[in-house]
Amino acid sequence: MPKKDLKSVVQLCVLTSLVLLMCFIYSCKKSSTESPTETKEQNATKAPVKTTDEMQEKSAQQERAVDIAEEPVAEEPKTTSEPESPKLVPIEIDLPKPMFVGTPQDTRVPNLEKPLGKPRPPFLAPVGTTNVAFEKPVSSSDEEPIIGEIEYVTDGDKEAADGSFVELGPFLQHVTIDLEQTCEIYAIVVWHYHKQPRVYYDVVVQVSDDSDFISNVKTVFNNDMDNSAGLGVGKNMHYTETAEGKLIDCLSQGHVRGRYVRLYSKGNTSNDLNHYIEVEVYGKPIE
Repeated sequence: MPKKDLKSVVQLCVLTSLVLLMCFIYSCKKSSTESPTETKEQNATKAPVKTTDEMQEKSAQQERAVDIAEEPVAEEPKTTSEPESPKLVPIEIDLPKPMFVGTPQDTRVPNLEKPLGKPRPPFLAPVGTTNVAFEKPVSSSDEEPIIGEIEYVTDGDKEAADGSFVELGPFLQHVTIDLEQTCEIYAIVVWHYHKQPRVYYDVVVQVSDDSDFISNVKTVFNNDMDNSAGLGVGKNMHYTETAEGKLIDCLSQGHVRGRYVRLYSKGNTSNDLNHYIEVEVYGKPIE
């Protein structure tokens, strides 16, 4: 080969080597430049950026977890069982024979309750309830009744015939029954006079442990609309006397306890006198 041609080949090889070297250097620089971007793209693919809603939801979850952790642990229920409510059964009230005689009186008075027009529903009280007033001592504001004896009030006779009721003087009068021991009282039933459909005024019934009714007095019934009896204005309605008597519900008024039961009245729609046939107090002695 001629010397001139050999020199050309060598030059060509050298030039080719330089070109390849430059390409290699350029490729390395490009690789190092693009690597961070590629890494970011890979990271973006592997761990996407969370949105604001997702961050708020995560924060809320963390707060709820803290609240749950801070809540006090509920105590286990005590093994001691609470006393059960007493069983209620109808009390037996023996009713007298209805006995309206003559023309009914005009009983149009204010705040008068309407008659049921049917028998009174049974009254429910705890098992063992009895008439704790039967044949118990009775006293009265009128020491000398006009008719009858004060003992008639608790003798068990509820009939409206003559000789079954006691008649007290006019104005405000009262009778007081001594139960002789403190009792839990569930109901009081009073028969003033059911030979005529009368309405008695200022009927007030109280229970107390004090025989003078000065302290620890509980009023369980009061239909005195204008406080003319001086015992406070009552919210109960007037009622017409019948053979069923007037049942005063004490059970619904909470714990009504006492040894003495006092009943007031102040005349009626027929006259200014006060009458009592019978008073029954249904309850149980407190042991």
